Amino acid sequence: MPPAEHSLTSLSATGETVRGPAVFATTHWSVVLEAQGESPAAQKALEKLCRTYWRPIYGYVRRHGAGTEDAEDLTQGFFALLLERKDLNSVREEKGRLRSYLLTSVKHFLADESRHAMALKRGKGQRLIPFDDIQEGKRIEAERYDQLTADQIYERRWAFTVLEQVMARLREEYRSAGNVRFFDQMKKMLMDESDRPSQAQVAIEFGMTENAVKQAFYRFRQRYQTLLREEIAHTVAMPGDVEDELRHLIAIVRT
Repeated sequence: MPPAEHSLTSLSATGETVRGPAVFATTHWSVVLEAQGESPAAQKALEKLCRTYWRPIYGYVRRHGAGTEDAEDLTQGFFALLLERKDLNSVREEKGRLRSYLLTSVKHFLADESRHAMALKRGKGQRLIPFDDIQEGKRIEAERYDQLTADQIYERRWAFTVLEQVMARLREEYRSAGNVRFFDQMKKMLMDESDRPSQAQVAIEFGMTENAVKQAFYRFRQRYQTLLREEIAHTVAMPGDVEDELRHLIAIVRT
């Protein structure tokens, strides 16, 4: 089971879903839809979403038979065309969710041979997506590449990308406070890793009482849940969609 799957399984099992209003008014996808891609803010938001959520698209294209280099070019071309396109009205048919919109869009994209050819040309010159940080062999193995459909790979890669973003945001908060080592231990406890420390071990390492460690871990887990909801909110158009997307994400990582 991948580390991120441990963390989400633990989260859902506790039933401690964080309630209350999420920061929603300025989320990336709602900005894009509200401005229909015309404003600088909407363009910046869309570019950020593309850079964040390219892995599901890349995995989908690879599963359709494209080699590594062709898949990179197609993915670059897909997002280059997406950034130029002004008509986002079709997203309404996908309930205003970035996850569904991108999947439908890439299916249409790959079915369009002229656009396919254009993408290969244009992708060569556009480096929007940071492919340098992908380790193809490891990711293929982790996602059981040959055993999953293209849609399943897309959904799993989407879910784990969301979780990776959440953990990166949480780590940055602890780094800013000068507590990276403490973050590392809290993360191991949350994800139930093989070298997971006990509360007693953490207490000794940081000169804390076990009760203080327990409280710190509770706050860590609560913050993780809050950031997870915020990250999901960035990919939907309406606040009411967050809960459905959260349930969908949990179902994906637990399969």
